[in-house]
Amino acid sequence: MALRLGDTAPDFTVQTTAGEIRFHEYLGNSWGILFSHPADYTPVCTTELGKTALLQEEFRKRDVKVLAVSVDPLDKHAGWVNDINETQHCRVDFPIIADPDRVVAGLYDMIHPNASETFTVRSLFVIGPDKKIKLIITYPASTGRNFTEVLRVVDSLQLTAKYSVATPADWKNGEDVIVALSVSTEEARQKFEKGVNVVKPYLRYTPQPDK
Repeated sequence: MALRLGDTAPDFTVQTTAGEIRFHEYLGNSWGILFSHPADYTPVCTTELGKTALLQEEFRKRDVKVLAVSVDPLDKHAGWVNDINETQHCRVDFPIIADPDRVVAGLYDMIHPNASETFTVRSLFVIGPDKKIKLIITYPASTGRNFTEVLRVVDSLQLTAKYSVATPADWKNGEDVIVALSVSTEEARQKFEKGVNVVKPYLRYTPQPDK
């Protein structure tokens, strides 16, 4: 059965380029991103891992631990990391999971048989400190992910987990947000000291609370 938002992220113990990892223990109280790659030494995957490495400081600022997964074995990962570092001008310092038996791929439904019987699609899961799945994005193998968008949705998830707000279309960190429907306008005016702009009774904006 496919995983859904709000489900507990399945735990697993695996070998990675950073040694053996038990997933839930590794995440601790941090947020996590688990994302899959169809295979080692493939061009799109090489650019994706390079981009992730270049954004590692941004992930650290948000207390997000990143783990990649590929169905290839660990010894193959080591050589591939060297290529990534060389061609993408970065240093990959996050774990890449070796999943030759497709255990993780199976737990997270990363293999879509109508796309490929053996290779994973580009699945990405954002997991909260409570180990619940907060976001799922799936791309085909031929399309590289937009990691600016990944950071944007992490910002939204972390903000909306803390405050009674939602983020509008194309929202970026620092822009106005929408007051949650669970909060009345009267409550909103007391709760959000920066002010509330009521466009419609159900559409109310307020400046981002933590800025």
